[in-house]
Amino acid sequence: MKDGELLKELGGMVEAMQSPVGQLWPMWAKVQQMERKMELMQAALGRIEERQIAVSPVRSVEDIEFQVHSQWGEDGILRYLTTHLLIANRTFVEFGVESFVEANCRWLLTAHNWSGLVIDGSEEHVATIRRDPIYWRHNLKAVCSFVTAENINALISENGLSGEIGILSVDVDGVDYWVWKAIDVVSPAIVVVEYNGLFGPDRAVTVPYDPEFQRAKAHASCSYYGASLGALTALAGKKGYALVGSNSAGNNAFFVRRDLLNDSVREITVTEAYIRRSFREARAEDGSLAFPTFDEEAALIAHLPLVEVGD
Repeated sequence: MKDGELLKELGGMVEAMQSPVGQLWPMWAKVQQMERKMELMQAALGRIEERQIAVSPVRSVEDIEFQVHSQWGEDGILRYLTTHLLIANRTFVEFGVESFVEANCRWLLTAHNWSGLVIDGSEEHVATIRRDPIYWRHNLKAVCSFVTAENINALISENGLSGEIGILSVDVDGVDYWVWKAIDVVSPAIVVVEYNGLFGPDRAVTVPYDPEFQRAKAHASCSYYGASLGALTALAGKKGYALVGSNSAGNNAFFVRRDLLNDSVREITVTEAYIRRSFREARAEDGSLAFPTFDEEAALIAHLPLVEVGD
C-alpha cells in the first residue's frame, strides 16, 4: 500500500471513531468484556455446585439441582444422571430451544464438551445461536424447523445422528407426547420431556395431535398444551424407559433407558415424581400475565379436549 493510500485509510478510521457510532465502540467493547467475564463466573459457580453435589448425600431432587443455563434446576439433574450412568455417546438432541441461552443441554456442551443438535422453528433464534461464540467453540449444529411427529426423525437423521445418543430433550410447548412417540431413529440414554402439571398426577392425558399446534392459538391462557406426567410415563414404559424424577419446579420429567438403571439411578412412580407446580404462567385476553392460582389455571382449560393414552 502506498503512503498516500495508507494515510487516507488511517484518516477514514479516525473519522469513523469520531462519528456517533465510533464513539460507542469503546462502550460496546466493555460490554462484551463484561459479558465474557459473567460467562466465566457462571461456569466457575457451576463447577463449584458440581463438586459440592459430588460429596454430599442425596435425599431429594433439590439436593442435586443447580442452574447455570437451564430454566430451573435441570443443569444439576442432568449432570448427576450423566455422571452416574454409563453413556456411550455424549451427544444430545434438544428442540424447542429458542436462542439456546436458556436450555437443558447447554451446560453439558460448554462445561463438559458434549456435542449436539438443536432445533427451533424461528429463523431469528437459529441465527442468534449461530452468532453465539459457543457455535465455533463447541461441536453444535442449529437447524431451523417447526417440529412435528411427521418430520422429527428426518430432521435428526439428516443431520447425522442415529442409534445411541446421550440425551433427548423435548420441549415444544404442545404436542410433546406425540413427537416423542414418533421418534425411533435414535435411542437416547436419557429423555427429558416437559409435562403439564395442570393435568394432575392421576390422569394419563395429552392434547390431541395437530401438526400445526401452537400454544398461544390453542387457548388464550397459553395453559392448554402438552401431556400429563402419567401420560409421558406410560409412553416411556412402552419405549423401554423408566421415570427417575421430576425437577422441583414441577414441569420437566426425566426418563432413563431401563438397561442403564443402577443403584444410584432408580425408577420411581408418578406419585413420587409429581410436583404441584407453584409458578404461574397463564395469560389474560390481552396477553399479560394473569397470576391465577393453580386451581384457577386448571379450571381455565378443564373444558378443552384431551386424549386418554394410559394402558
